[in-house]
Amino acid sequence: MPAVSLIIGVPQETAPGERRVAMVPRAFAALQKSGAELLVEPGAGAASGYPDAEYVEKGARLAAGRDELFAASDVLLFVRTPGTWKQPPGTPESPDPDLARLRPGQVLIGFADPLSLPDASRDLAARGVSAFAMEMMPRITRAQGMDALSSMATLAGYKAVLLAADALPRLFPMLMTAAGTVTPARVLVIGAGVAGLFAAATARRLGAVVSAYDVRPAAREQVESVGAKFVSLPLETSGSEDRGGYAREMDADFYRRQRELMAGAVKEHDVVITTAAVPGKRAPVLITRDMVAGMAPGSVIVDVAAERGGNCELTRPGETVVEHQVVILGPLNLAANVPYHASQLYARNVASFLGHLLRDARPAAAPLPFDTADEITRETLIVHGGEVVHERVRQLLGLAPSPAASPASAAATPGDGQPPPDPPRPSPTPAAPAPSTA
Repeated sequence: MPAVSLIIGVPQETAPGERRVAMVPRAFAALQKSGAELLVEPGAGAASGYPDAEYVEKGARLAAGRDELFAASDVLLFVRTPGTWKQPPGTPESPDPDLARLRPGQVLIGFADPLSLPDASRDLAARGVSAFAMEMMPRITRAQGMDALSSMATLAGYKAVLLAADALPRLFPMLMTAAGTVTPARVLVIGAGVAGLFAAATARRLGAVVSAYDVRPAAREQVESVGAKFVSLPLETSGSEDRGGYAREMDADFYRRQRELMAGAVKEHDVVITTAAVPGKRAPVLITRDMVAGMAPGSVIVDVAAERGGNCELTRPGETVVEHQVVILGPLNLAANVPYHASQLYARNVASFLGHLLRDARPAAAPLPFDTADEITRETLIVHGGEVVHERVRQLLGLAPSPAASPASAAATPGDGQPPPDPPRPSPTPAAPAPSTA
């Protein structure tokens, strides 16, 4: 990689409840070879278990404060980019003060939630920065080490099972004791993406009898590979998955029929963990009030999709409620509850992505010359040059398509002579998680 002079800033996260940090000391080692300097806000990694001394030991420099960090950095690494989170309930809404600290030409990398909060992208564009959204990473082979959504979903699935085990008034494993045999808990996981697969694998390791359902028939093999039973429903599921490997939003009639067929399976289980989500959309309601009423007293629902409104009709995001003697948990930001390893995995994803952006950097060039003909760069670049350039976000904002000369419109389209994108890769499974090998 050619040498390039670059200051990479790591601020302390300010979103409520956010304990992760965007870069950990060890993950920065690969970027140092490019000649980059790491500038860290004091205390940025403290909540994650990474003290300032560890950053300094790895060659980082501590900023005098947040203002200096923002003013001096060419690239700013976030878990959540400025303006993409809301104040706690009861707190007066006010602009994120970090927006005023940004300067034109800076590069921002982090979770930006552009499909759900497109106005936040407009605010970033007004500051003249270039912003990349990690959740928009295409699910292709080349980007596997940059897939932060999968990294965080791994931890969310694991943590969801621990919450369920703690709330359930019975044990997960079968035990044979002098007083008799304790039967194992029955766990149903709805949604067999990365979070669902890791939830199924974790529940299985704890000794539960595990079943899993996914709208994608192709998920059967992955479900069975972690020792769970695949639940089949007689539904027409063609078109349930987009080209990038993510679930598509289905119509209301499909979800109604799905709920009818799933009611029996839900009733038979002690724990239900729901992880079904559609990017940029409200999570589909898969468990109704009546279905909850049919569950055995003491049963537990952990709604991992609570941040998107929840898969259960009775979920209250960020709260634990009891209805019909069933405990319903609506946890938010589960990955932040294991911040040490969440930060470690996320930092590896970010370092890999930044290495990808730096591969064509030249000493005399602007900090990062973006190759928007590259699918990874094009699909993650949300704002640039004072404009929202990502086509999907522009549509959400009601903006016209980008002109041909804009950075985002350098994207390859079928038949334009560009090389085809990588074929979609299969979702990582707990047996071989992509994040742990990144």
